[in-house]
Amino acid sequence: MDEQLNPVVRQLSARVVVEAVLKAGPISRAELSRATGFSKQTISDVIRELEKDGWVREQGQVQGAVGRKAVTYEICPDAAFVLGIDLGGTKVHLALANLAGTIVAEVVEPTDLRGGLHVIEQIGRLTEGVARQAGVPQRSIRGSAMGSPGVIDPRTGGITIAPNIPGLDMIDVPEMLKQRLGFDVIIENDVNLAAAGEQWKGNHHSVHTFAFIAVGTGIGMGLVADGRLIRGARGGAGEIAYLPVGGDPFDSRNHLAGTLEMATGSAAIVQRYIGLGGSPGATVRDIFDALERDEAARITIDEVARIIATAIIAIHSIIDPALIILGGSIGVRPELRVSLERHLSRCMTDPVPLDVSSLGSRATLVGAIGTALTHLHRSLFGIHSSGEPASSSFLRSVSDKDVAA
Repeated sequence: MDEQLNPVVRQLSARVVVEAVLKAGPISRAELSRATGFSKQTISDVIRELEKDGWVREQGQVQGAVGRKAVTYEICPDAAFVLGIDLGGTKVHLALANLAGTIVAEVVEPTDLRGGLHVIEQIGRLTEGVARQAGVPQRSIRGSAMGSPGVIDPRTGGITIAPNIPGLDMIDVPEMLKQRLGFDVIIENDVNLAAAGEQWKGNHHSVHTFAFIAVGTGIGMGLVADGRLIRGARGGAGEIAYLPVGGDPFDSRNHLAGTLEMATGSAAIVQRYIGLGGSPGATVRDIFDALERDEAARITIDEVARIIATAIIAIHSIIDPALIILGGSIGVRPELRVSLERHLSRCMTDPVPLDVSSLGSRATLVGAIGTALTHLHRSLFGIHSSGEPASSSFLRSVSDKDVAA
């Protein structure tokens, strides 16, 4: 690359070219020059360096001006890989993806109930397994992101509250994972990553302020405002489980899981149903399946929807989202959405629109892959000493390319 370019400009040039190749590739140098505004000489220098380092490759030729053929370039998708991890209280889901965001291997198994270091070892074993499955040397995995339930300290990446997985809040999870895997793992709240997944691969790319509410074993929220994920001063933004809705926030029994979660989580739904005379031993799925014939089931879901609607009104009054996206095993049920819309229409003159996640149970995993790719891109081509770091720009570059289902 032209030695007259200072390191920051050189790195910025590489970043812009990589983004252009990701978005429009295969692409010729002349097209890159027009797309980026860089001179043809700068483009040639950047492409030569990227090609030498193995990040781009020749793809073919296109007909150029005056009968000449121009070489086209594309990203080498297998130049590096990232790992996405969705760690839940009941299962852990891993996926290995290449630079184009395509999943090349994945695995799901029940979470080790012993928690703590046993979960760290489980993730290490599963990582080795997906690498073998894809035929990828583990040294080619350059980074990872993991969605975890609980509160994540935004300064350290540590898990400060993990009610569903014992022992994770007692160890240095980022350091333990790095020692076991050999690369950095970014840890983020699982619902935050689900929101990031929706922002990247969901059906609402143009919506810049929205809330992703996951309802399942518990309840949580990921909040995107003006295109940016909101984490809060201590990582607790979006922890709507602790909203004083649906019960008494001064009741010490609600302190660990949260007042709203104790009223709307799966265990609370079953307890409410049994209290109304429903069949003991019923699951949440059974309750939804019985809605048309079982009055106790109908009342149960209606009451839960009313409580969640109250929480949505509180959220709306604070952040004014353009959209609420519902996720989680319970949140994606269309019957819940219908009931929520009915309650919201009774107490809002202009109810906030609701939609069900298009990514379903894969939202956190997709968000983890996108986040890992973003941080890999920043580490390779971002501006660290000065200037603006490359962050969500990488995800915008690959937003038209599908993450394999």
